[in-house]
Amino acid sequence: MKNPVSITSIGSVSALGETSEEIWQNYLRPEHCLKKGNFERNEAYAGFLPQKSKDEVERLRTENANFRYVDDSVLFAIFAARQAVKKAGWQNDKNIGINIGSSRGATGLFEKYHASFLENGKAETLASPTTTLGNISSWVGQDLEASGPQFSHSVTCSTGLHAVLNGIAWMHAGFTEKFLVGGSEAPLTPFTISQMQAMKIYASEDLDYPCQALNMEKSRNSMVLGEGAGIICMESGGAENAIAKIAGIGYATEKLKHSVSISVEGECLQKSMKMALENRDPEQIDVVVTHAPGTIKGDLAEVNAVKAVFGDKIPAITSNKWKLGHTFGASGVLSMELAVLMLQNQQFIPVPFSNFSKNPQKLEHILVNAVGFGGNAVSVLLSKA
Repeated sequence: MKNPVSITSIGSVSALGETSEEIWQNYLRPEHCLKKGNFERNEAYAGFLPQKSKDEVERLRTENANFRYVDDSVLFAIFAARQAVKKAGWQNDKNIGINIGSSRGATGLFEKYHASFLENGKAETLASPTTTLGNISSWVGQDLEASGPQFSHSVTCSTGLHAVLNGIAWMHAGFTEKFLVGGSEAPLTPFTISQMQAMKIYASEDLDYPCQALNMEKSRNSMVLGEGAGIICMESGGAENAIAKIAGIGYATEKLKHSVSISVEGECLQKSMKMALENRDPEQIDVVVTHAPGTIKGDLAEVNAVKAVFGDKIPAITSNKWKLGHTFGASGVLSMELAVLMLQNQQFIPVPFSNFSKNPQKLEHILVNAVGFGGNAVSVLLSKA
């Protein structure tokens, strides 16, 4: 990190709710926020937005005629971005960069338009412009009337944390001093759930905790999908209103043996964590918020990577996917939100069934991981403001 970067706010919407107070209270509860959906009679657990949040997001369609035709992933991002900008006090700032990514993009709309094409033999007029991936940042920029750079991307499940890297790079290059970054995902469709089930990684048991992320004794894969968005306001330098600071960043890839795999030792995660730590003593890290999707091999690879980096002095380890589901491209930012809330409230949020969730003696430095298909890992080191 050439220069310090401040986080001045985070806005989000997920199965945990939408306000910082509501989200924190849900983290304090031992119960998960997952529910069963029929997904056209193929019942499965998922992390749905609470009805109140869903209604508020849906109301966006009535306030702007153009919003009637956008995908839920766009609406989630607009909703969360408005929260973040308001909390950061950026309402009158127009020269801000925007990079909001998504793993899947306009999932629901694409499936809708494709089904219409199969039935009618022709595409609908708005099929192309409303299903492009760049739609998310573009519409957020339109809504905020921002004049800075606006772009979207997809790096599968590490998309949100790659947005953080991108924003930092643009600020360090001197193009702008403020960047809005994050991820948004609306993947709860029958076809998407079916894709995960076809890979045999989706939760299939009726357990007290359907997603068994960081349970190293599980005998079945237990990934559960969730919907939502997480948006971060970042500023170059040490902002007076910072709620946390980014003290280090790391990224890495590894050679794949399979399109959806990472190595048993989590080599890409080892590299990204070491880069984020730079020359710091690993003992300074109090918590690692893991990607841990709830799959047997994925969880094991990350735990092996943590052990390789930290040796016999492993920090407390946690994850939030057992609580709200795996939100694909938004997941890394929602993990950062958990880390910031723990730093602000000086309280560790454990995984109730995990042996790694020891209570740390202090909360000053938290490392957040994300990794996606393609072996793309990102690690972000957060410190108290």
